[in-house]
Amino acid sequence: MKEKIIAILAEYKNVDPSEIKTDVPFTELGLDSLDVAELVMQIEDELGVTLELSIKYNTVDKLAAYVEEHA
Repeated sequence: MKEKIIAILAEYKNVDPSEIKTDVPFTELGLDSLDVAELVMQIEDELGVTLELSIKYNTVDKLAAYVEEHA
């Protein structure tokens, strides 16, 4: 699951997936609140899940764990 989220984020930011640090908050990856909202919608569409926007899931690691738990 984490790899898929990394791939989606890397495509969204137009960077190599290896550049994505999974333990860094999205804001430190250069995403603002609108970017995060768009990213969440894309993840929901591609993975067929419904995500709750929350500051608790502000890194790839935390978001992947949440998705795995609720998928």
